[in-house]
Amino acid sequence: MIAGGAHISAKAQIGSNVKLGFGTIVHDNVIIGDNVEIDSYCEIGYPTKLAEGKPLKIGKDSLIRSHSVFYEGSEFKEGLKTGHRVTIREKTIAGLNLQIGTLCDFQGHLTIGDYCRTHSNVHLGQASKIGNFVWIFPYTVLTNDPHPPSNKTIGVTIEDYAIVATMVCVLPGITIGTHSLVGASSMVNRNVNPYTIVAGNPAKEIGPTSKIKLKDFPEVAAYPWPKHFHRGYPDDVVATWKTEYSS
Repeated sequence: MIAGGAHISAKAQIGSNVKLGFGTIVHDNVIIGDNVEIDSYCEIGYPTKLAEGKPLKIGKDSLIRSHSVFYEGSEFKEGLKTGHRVTIREKTIAGLNLQIGTLCDFQGHLTIGDYCRTHSNVHLGQASKIGNFVWIFPYTVLTNDPHPPSNKTIGVTIEDYAIVATMVCVLPGITIGTHSLVGASSMVNRNVNPYTIVAGNPAKEIGPTSKIKLKDFPEVAAYPWPKHFHRGYPDDVVATWKTEYSS
């Protein structure tokens, strides 16, 4: 269903059962999969020379909420979900079931794995590399300029299953290790080891993530979090976790 007032280029490739809201613009260089819903006043496939002619691809079963802008040259696999007023620049390559919170700003030229979650007001600088099952909470900024302003770009790397809490700033070139936890309001200026808690300004190592216990079950370790948190993940993923984290 295409609402009256949506503007769709004849060159765009639109799948079946696609819903476009009032005032939404779909530009030429766009491929939209089946069963995608795009709310009102979105701009899809915003033209830019920086995309080098590559199309914007939106995978099937995706939902893009109102007032969002997606540049051409990016690719999203199935199950993308966004909040409102999201901006995604060119050459953002993302895996399955990415969830992007309201007012997030992804500056493009970055990679994101499967089943990642970014809450509202997250800024991902260019050259960021995000693994699988990563959580990034509100007002977090991943930087990339080692001595601003400059022409040098060094992205942040966040490995699988890492958690970055609210209001964190990560400096250029830093790697946050798998299953690690960065505490709220931290400034991270050195690499974070896997399975480690860091916090503070500048962030310092606090200890292993296994030290943290669940509030409702104090005898149970809160991390690795896939042991106990399964909401929103498909059955096959949860089944794998139950085997992998059974001990």
